[in-house]
Amino acid sequence: MPQVHPFLLVACLGTASLLQAQNAAPATPPATPAVSATAPDPTAPGPLPGDLPAAPTPAAAPTPNVTVNLINRLVQKNILTRAEADEMIKQAEADAVAAAQTAAAQADIAALPPAPGPDDMRVTYIPEVVKNNLRDQIKQELMATAHQEKWSEKSAPDWTSKFRPFGDIRGRSESTFFPAGNAADGSFPNFNAINTGAPYDASPSNPQFAPQYNVDQDRNRPRIRARFGTDIMLGDGFNGGIRLATGDSSTPTSTNQTLGSSGGNFSKYAVWLDRAFISYDAGPGDGQELTFLLGRFDNPFFTSSEIMWDEDVGFDGLALRGKVKITDAVSSFFTAGYFPVYNTDFNFASNQPSKFSSTDKWLTGAQFGIDWKIASDLTAKVGVSYYDYNNISGKLSSPYIPLSATDAGNTDSTRPSFAQRGNTYMALRNIDNTTAANDFGNKYQYQYYGLAAEFRDVVINARLDYDHFDSIRISLLGEVIKNIAFDSSSVAGKAVNNLGSSSTSKPGAFEGGDTAWSLAFQIGNPALEKFGDWQAGFGFRYVESDAVVDAFNDSDFGGGGTNVQGFTLGGIMALTPAVKVGLRWMSSDEIAGPTLSTDVLLIDLNAKF
Repeated sequence: MPQVHPFLLVACLGTASLLQAQNAAPATPPATPAVSATAPDPTAPGPLPGDLPAAPTPAAAPTPNVTVNLINRLVQKNILTRAEADEMIKQAEADAVAAAQTAAAQADIAALPPAPGPDDMRVTYIPEVVKNNLRDQIKQELMATAHQEKWSEKSAPDWTSKFRPFGDIRGRSESTFFPAGNAADGSFPNFNAINTGAPYDASPSNPQFAPQYNVDQDRNRPRIRARFGTDIMLGDGFNGGIRLATGDSSTPTSTNQTLGSSGGNFSKYAVWLDRAFISYDAGPGDGQELTFLLGRFDNPFFTSSEIMWDEDVGFDGLALRGKVKITDAVSSFFTAGYFPVYNTDFNFASNQPSKFSSTDKWLTGAQFGIDWKIASDLTAKVGVSYYDYNNISGKLSSPYIPLSATDAGNTDSTRPSFAQRGNTYMALRNIDNTTAANDFGNKYQYQYYGLAAEFRDVVINARLDYDHFDSIRISLLGEVIKNIAFDSSSVAGKAVNNLGSSSTSKPGAFEGGDTAWSLAFQIGNPALEKFGDWQAGFGFRYVESDAVVDAFNDSDFGGGGTNVQGFTLGGIMALTPAVKVGLRWMSSDEIAGPTLSTDVLLIDLNAKF
C-alpha cells in the first residue's frame, strides 16, 4: 500500500473532526402522532356525590416509542391529564436530543489525535480558507503518488503468474577449413542424403556417384539461433514446459539456421517445436528429489562432454530422476527412461496394398551417480550409465529385385531417419542378382543403407571442481564410453565404409571400433555475471566409428558424428549479465578409412533473457 506522510494523516483527521463539529445539526425529533383530546375547563364544576364515574379517556394510537406509549396509558387511566402528558413527551424528546449531541461530541473528541507534546506545535483554530487549501494540497499529493505508483492500473490476471518465459538469440560465424590431402575421390558417401531421399542405384552401369560430403572446399556460414519458451507452474507438484527453436531442418542435434539458405533472397525461416513436456515433482525436499517427466524434454542424464549427446538433443518419452541425500557431504542421484527413437510409418509400405510389419526403435537408459563434497572448495560428481538401443541396426530384407526406385523392401524402415557421419553402414536390400530380370546384377540395384553395428553403451562421466581461488573455478571433465554390443567380425562382414586402403581393386580391411573418450580442462568464472567475467578451456577427444550412434553426438566437431579425434580450444567472456561473446577452434582427423582432416572456427554472440 502507498505510504502517506504522517503530517498529512494528522491534518486530514483534524480537518475531518472540525468540519463534522461545525456542520453537525440536532437531529429532527421524530414526529409525534397527533392525539385528539380536549383540555378540561378549570371553571367547570367537579362531580357531585352520587354522580356516576367519568368514562375513561380514549386510548391514543400506539407508537414505536415505549415512553410515549407508557405516558399515553397513564392518560388513559386518568392518572395524567392530556396536557401534562404532552408536556412530559416534549421534555423527554428534548432530553434525547441533548444526549445524542453529547455522545456525538464525545465521539469527535475521541477521534482527535493525541494531545501534542511539549515540542509539538499547538493549533487551536484552523480558518476555513486554510482547511480548503490543506485539503487541495493533500488531494494533489495523493493524486501524484497514485500516478507515479500506478495505483489505478489493473494488475495482471492471476494465470500469468504461472508462466516463467525465457529465451536466447545467438549469432554465429562458422568457418570450416579442409587442409590439403583429404581423399576427394568419392570415398565419403552421404548416407543420410541417400536414406532420406531416393535410393541409390549401386549398379555398375550407373556412372553417377552417390551423394558425397564436402571434404576439400572451405565454407563460411553466417548462422543464427533463436529459442523462446516458458516454464509453466501447474500446482500440486505438476509443472510443464514449451520451447520453440529455429533450425535448417528438424535434425535433433542443431537449432542453427544458416542465413541465406532455405531458398535465399531473404526468405523466411522455419520454427520448430523443440520442447513440450509435463513433469511431476514428488520429492520430499531437504536434499531428496523425485521427478517424473513425460513428453519432449532436455537430456535428463548427467554428462561431461558431447561425445555421446549433443547439447541440443531433446529426449522424447518417459523419464524418472531422483536424488537421495546420504550424508551432509555425499548425495546419490539416479535417472531412468524409455524413449521412442523411431516409429514406423502407419502406411509403410505406402506404394503397395500389402503392408510390412513395424520395426519401431527404442532406447532404454539408466544412470546412477554420486555427488561428493570432498572439501569446502573441492567437489566431485561421477555417473555410470547404460544405454540399450532396440532395433537400431539395419536388417537385411527378403530377397527381391527392385524394378524402380520406389519399389520398397520390407526392411527399408530400419535405415536411420537421420544420421551425421562416422558409423559403419550395411546394404539393406537383399537384391537377387541370379536372374536376367536385372541383368544378373548389372542394373536395378536401388539400395538403402542401415547401421551395421548393434549399440549397448556403458558410459562413465566425471567432473571435478576446485573453487579455492576467489571467483575462479578450475574444472577437470572426463568421459569414457564402450559399446559392449559391438562385434567386429560381424560388422566387418557387411561393412560398406570405414575400410582401409588396399593394393588391389577390392576394399581394404574394416578399421572401425567401439570405444570413445574425452578429457577437458576449464578455468574461469563459473557464473559469467558481469562484464569481464570469463571462461577458457582445452579438451581432447577420441571417438571410434561405432562407439556411439552418430545421429545424436556433437554436431560441430569435425562436421558432426563419430570416427574422429582431435582437440578443442576456446573461451567465452561476458559483456553484460545477459550478453556473452565466445570463440572456439576445433581440429579433427579421421580415425578409420581414407584421410579426412577438418578445422572449424566458431565466433558467437549470445544474448539470453
